[in-house]
Amino acid sequence: MFVSSQLLPIAAAVPSWLVPGWVILAGAAVAAVALAALYGLLRLIVPKVGAIAATTAKEVLAQPMFWVTLVIGVCALIAFPFIPYNTFGEDVKVVKDSGLTVIMVLAIVLGLWSASVSIADEIEGRTALTLLSKPIQRWHFVVGKFLGIVAPLAILFIVLGSLFLMTVSYKVWYDARENSTPRPTPAQCQAEVVQIAPGLGLALLESIVMTSIAVAIATRLPMLANLTICSTIYVLGHLVAQLAQSQAGQSGMGRAMVQFMGLLIGTILPNLDNFNIYAAITAGREVPLSYLGWAGLYCLLYSTAAILVGLVLFHDRDLA
Repeated sequence: MFVSSQLLPIAAAVPSWLVPGWVILAGAAVAAVALAALYGLLRLIVPKVGAIAATTAKEVLAQPMFWVTLVIGVCALIAFPFIPYNTFGEDVKVVKDSGLTVIMVLAIVLGLWSASVSIADEIEGRTALTLLSKPIQRWHFVVGKFLGIVAPLAILFIVLGSLFLMTVSYKVWYDARENSTPRPTPAQCQAEVVQIAPGLGLALLESIVMTSIAVAIATRLPMLANLTICSTIYVLGHLVAQLAQSQAGQSGMGRAMVQFMGLLIGTILPNLDNFNIYAAITAGREVPLSYLGWAGLYCLLYSTAAILVGLVLFHDRDLA
């Protein structure tokens, strides 16, 4: 009884923003186990692809670029809750959007860099020729490289995503303290975390789509050209919805031409706005699971199409 009475004040003194940490850590552990299980299953089903993917993942994790992006992300996420945004009570929403954007951009940069280093540089350095001289087909090489790059991206999301959700929970508590309002309950902090958690999944899907495009381009072009093209695709990909609707206000031949170009760009380029939930964040709405499912299917189909294009480009590439 004496021990229990001593522990009760300590438990009550735990800040409410720390309580959702158990759920966040459990989710991160489940994601890490699921990632390891998927790549273990890949080694069993397609051993050659799995071996290339495992080697590529180790190479990416050993690159300084991975640790640079990780450190930048950690520093930015820790700083966001303390920045005064002057939004009259909407600072939490700004922290949510800023955190998602930083994690996604860092993951895309890491994916583009890794694709260029792991594929384009190996082709130019004749390392790919040595690898393909063994009983390994070209599709093993491309698919293995792609899956090997996706694994470090997922690890980056698990680490930075866990920290990001904790900073969101802390921001709710911090704003209440700064504004001298009643301190939020653990349930309120957890509600904010749950509301933004699907955004991490959508940001990961967007990063995978951009990585698949970078892998396809890397089979033919060097790093600088790859970064330039992917940067252009990223900007236009967020404008696909506007481009597809840009025929409004036009008439005659001009409207038909604008409509055709809008539909053409909308068909070829990825519609990255499918992965943007800023409107849901602003309105305080939860993202339904059905939307996550359709976004995941879109990511799977577009990434598969991009990798197939990469295989076509790589099929007749002279490695000698």
